[in-house]
Amino acid sequence: MTFDPLRCAEATCQAAVVLGATLVPAAWPALDGRLAAVLAGMFLVITAAIYALHAVTFDFFRLTGHRDRQIFPAGSRDE
Repeated sequence: MTFDPLRCAEATCQAAVVLGATLVPAAWPALDGRLAAVLAGMFLVITAAIYALHAVTFDFFRLTGHRDRQIFPAGSRDE
């Protein structure tokens, strides 16, 4: 598996949304150097986890041709 910069950018944006929506508003009044370091570490961990999840999921779909299959038939059913 190779490094995909677009997938990394997507994971970075998603991690920023998660932290920005949940942790930063609660931590903003008490923000200091130690808390900023903790938030930066959490940002890196969440980014890596999202990147890995997307890499495994989308590469699995690409390798197995899962995109070409349809779960539900497109046409009408005759009963």
